Amino acid sequence: MAGRRKSNRQAEVDSEFEEKVLYINRCSKVVKGGRKFSFSALILIGDGKGRIGVGFAKANEVSDAIKKGSEAARKNVVSFEMQGTTIPHEITVGWDGAKVMLKPAPEGTGVIAGSKVRAVLELGGIKDIVTKSVGSNNPLNQVKATFKALTQLKNRKDCLALRGIK
Repeated sequence: MAGRRKSNRQAEVDSEFEEKVLYINRCSKVVKGGRKFSFSALILIGDGKGRIGVGFAKANEVSDAIKKGSEAARKNVVSFEMQGTTIPHEITVGWDGAKVMLKPAPEGTGVIAGSKVRAVLELGGIKDIVTKSVGSNNPLNQVKATFKALTQLKNRKDCLALRGIK
């Protein structure tokens, strides 16, 4: 990997996404010579137009964990449905112990959410939404639950077409 140059396509992909380090965890293991530390990083990327990615990686150094996490996030980019500045419908989703409820809000409301859920929604480009996070406050589970909820959103027109309603 060392010495390789990025192609123009890779540079374009890198420039269109905004990256955010959401959470860094330090873990220590006591060994004969003292303590051995390892780090895990939770990274979010988003373009503000309905595409987001999340990456979680572990390494012995913080910078390596962040680098590995951002690479994982770029591989894990998904798009979701939006209706103007909000989401098309209300949805409640759970992931492990975390449960997240997302509710559309009228224009001008803003993003009413906890810190981890707020970061995902803002990077995704949602401007007006009301959310509630219940259960676990584990950052990884909250982000995964929000991610799962956003990928399950459906467009109103597509749903009506499936039902045969014009």
